Amino acid sequence: MNPLRVRVKICGITSVKDAMAAADVGVDAVGLVFYPRSKRYVTIEQACAIRDCLPPFVTLVGLFLDADREEVHSILTQVAVDVLQFHGLENERQCTGYGRPYIKALSYRRTGEFDRMAADFPHAQGFLIDGHEEGGAGGTGREWITGHEWNGGDINQPWILAGGLTASNVQGAILRARPWGVDVSSGVENAPGIKDGVKMLEFMRAVRIAESMIYKE
Repeated sequence: MNPLRVRVKICGITSVKDAMAAADVGVDAVGLVFYPRSKRYVTIEQACAIRDCLPPFVTLVGLFLDADREEVHSILTQVAVDVLQFHGLENERQCTGYGRPYIKALSYRRTGEFDRMAADFPHAQGFLIDGHEEGGAGGTGREWITGHEWNGGDINQPWILAGGLTASNVQGAILRARPWGVDVSSGVENAPGIKDGVKMLEFMRAVRIAESMIYKE
């Protein structure tokens, strides 16, 4: 899978202001973290306010990590999340049954096992490959793609590159790995959960430059 347009998700949004700024620079999706131990955790009230401010065609992704099934259901009855993203040690059964498509996050340390992992999650809409520890929440800013010549292997589903991406390295990462999408959090922040409008704009510009270079090939 070698798309001409790279989708962009900005994760760890915690305020209406940052959600609107992300939408204004052209992101495809924003991510809300429903993991209480995360510095980017959002309450139901914050999540609903962000949901209500999003314009058309911006997808709302809810991130969970080994959450109880009842907890996920409770949140989904209160917040109109479009896509679920599971970052823990969940199996296929634990990711399904919510009436929403889901993405499964995997640690880059398992790059040699992605074919098997894809088979373990047959209903996944896609996979997010991150620099986090196995079962970790991500958002660590740990870059892993440098020095890894990897293009998703034989995974047929879309895959999303995450981990330590910034405006200064995302262009090279896209050209090297050719992901379907990229996911950024700490790389466009001033502090955990506090996004920087200029950094988000510069990140999007770098992604578009990479796209233009792919298009000309």
